[in-house]
Amino acid sequence: MNGPAKETLTYVYAVTPPTPALDDVLPTLTGVAGSRVTLLAPVPDGTGPVAFAVSDVPRADFEEAVLPARFEDLRWLEETARAHHRVIETLAARTTVLPLRMATLYQDHTRAMRALQSQSQEFATQLARLAAHTEYGVKIYVRPAAAPDSAETAPSGSPGKAYLQARRAQRDAHEDHYRQARTAADRIAEIARRYAADHVAHPPQSGPLTAASAGENVVNGAFLVPDAEADAFRRAVQATAEDLPGILLEMTGPWAPYSFTALLPTPEALASEAPIPEAPDAEAPPLEPPPPGPGHEPR
Repeated sequence: MNGPAKETLTYVYAVTPPTPALDDVLPTLTGVAGSRVTLLAPVPDGTGPVAFAVSDVPRADFEEAVLPARFEDLRWLEETARAHHRVIETLAARTTVLPLRMATLYQDHTRAMRALQSQSQEFATQLARLAAHTEYGVKIYVRPAAAPDSAETAPSGSPGKAYLQARRAQRDAHEDHYRQARTAADRIAEIARRYAADHVAHPPQSGPLTAASAGENVVNGAFLVPDAEADAFRRAVQATAEDLPGILLEMTGPWAPYSFTALLPTPEALASEAPIPEAPDAEAPPLEPPPPGPGHEPR
């Protein structure tokens, strides 16, 4: 460990094979709280080729009693989420990973190892399923319908009639934008059947997670795509909205398979409700909680 056990906790980022492909990056890879990332791998015992990517973090900052307040500190939360994501993406660029939720913590390496060994076969099965696959995100936004100029709508009518006609035109345009969104969603579903191995429908985003100018987010999907099909998938999705001016289509990725990791319970993880970013965009990971996963181990 980087310090006495009483001063640190073991932070787990992901499950990954203990592959030589990581030898060049691990010596300089740092994670949450600037701590060095290492692999925690069991001795060869026939339980499967899996390891935890871990680092030792200050107990004072991550123990169960202080985490609720920490997660209300948006600056700390963003820094921690970015560091967590950076480690996972660095590993994912070189091998297959199973991302774990932010703030998956154990009292020490011994207890983390015990959890790893107890689930090694399940982890190995998931790694095999996700090998040579990458996650892509696709969002559909309904663009706001601009209010027509009432003077152009009814130049010879009364102001009241002109206003009603303008509002009706705006409503019709808005409904047409929703029809276009349904068309785009149907097209993407067909593309997914051709190219994607799996699909997850996340709840549409709202509030600070979306730009007001983008419109209303009505589709927020994640797609697990074989690497061999990635170029064809991206081209097909990008062409989806070319004739649909009433919507905005946004595609992100490639990402580690955040949405397709069955977050198995890891025995003895310290119990907390720590949020984790969904697959983040290139600029800043949105701080949005996804499905629950392991957290703190019980004392």
